[in-house]
Amino acid sequence: MAKLYRELDEPRSIELDNAFYVEDGTWIESLTVASDADFDPETILAEIPGTSLFYASTVATASADLDLRRLTILATESYPFVLSLILRQEAIPNRIVLQNGGFEIVATTRDWDQFRSMADAVQETLGEFDLLAVSQNEEPGEPLDSGRLTEVLVSKLTEEQLAVLETAYDHGYFDIPREASATDLADELGVAQSTASERLRTAERTLLELIYGPRD
Repeated sequence: MAKLYRELDEPRSIELDNAFYVEDGTWIESLTVASDADFDPETILAEIPGTSLFYASTVATASADLDLRRLTILATESYPFVLSLILRQEAIPNRIVLQNGGFEIVATTRDWDQFRSMADAVQETLGEFDLLAVSQNEEPGEPLDSGRLTEVLVSKLTEEQLAVLETAYDHGYFDIPREASATDLADELGVAQSTASERLRTAERTLLELIYGPRD
């Protein structure tokens, strides 16, 4: 993931969706790659020794400036590096994303002691570890493959809804404190404020319906 990230001109994120061992150090890895510049996966991977493209598909987005693709690659390596740190501690990797030059990991452990063991392994190997949040859940969640969420969302939301969500996110509308107002979003999209607000509320409601199901 790190080598691919460095080869991209304007990388936004790379998410490890899944990884399967084949033999002789070869892995099949599924990645969701987002870049602010168009890229050719086959050309990029040709620059990385020990990797080759098995399959690539483009995920439609509302932004012409975002190139979003799902890649299935063959990679020869001893073990997918960050993934190994999690699995060797018998933790469940829920999400692994490389963005802003660093890995963001969501993982499930049985208890605090197991978490500390995993955190110590990451700290010792990578030299740096920041704990962003901890929560206690009855269910551990699904291992990886959360990249499928992107495909679900873009198939359920309209282009206008995707555009307002992406604009709101990029301009800090969801930050605390907010860096942009509904008026700012409307001006950026070239629509009335009421229209931008309606699209945003509709998109947010659609996202919640995907999680909780439609209201009675």
